[in-house]
Amino acid sequence: MQIGPDCVVSIHYELTNDAGEVLDTSADGEPLTYLQGAHNIIPGLEQALVGHKVGDQLKVTVQPEDGYGVKQPDMVQEVPRDAFPDPDSIELGMRFTAQSEHGDVSVEVTAVSASHVTVDGNHPLAGQVLHFAVTIDEVRTATQEELDHGHVHAHGHHH
Repeated sequence: MQIGPDCVVSIHYELTNDAGEVLDTSADGEPLTYLQGAHNIIPGLEQALVGHKVGDQLKVTVQPEDGYGVKQPDMVQEVPRDAFPDPDSIELGMRFTAQSEHGDVSVEVTAVSASHVTVDGNHPLAGQVLHFAVTIDEVRTATQEELDHGHVHAHGHHH
């Protein structure tokens, strides 16, 4: 069976960046299972898997536009340090949930000065070229319930 719309697909993958560092992998656990065509995974990877079948191995390079987006400068903001509940404990790399006009956004602290904190609301992988090494583990037809819900249900589990 080839991967196409309304298929449930399980893949094992390793994700590396341009420097060859492993960012994410399914090697130690269960495969990633998703519903093809439902935007459960980034578009560049979803498109690349169409037409493949169980056992296929492929390498997919995804540009930022088809991955987690390009870095958006307006997602980086300088905030007065005293706007935080515990201003003295703020350190580089901390993550917070911030309110924005688009709902809750996860932000990372990228700079700290005596008076201000710079936070970046871009996805950690925004702006990066992503390299996937993928092995296709399983392809099956989605159930009507999965199609209705727009995502995969684990075997034998109902919500």
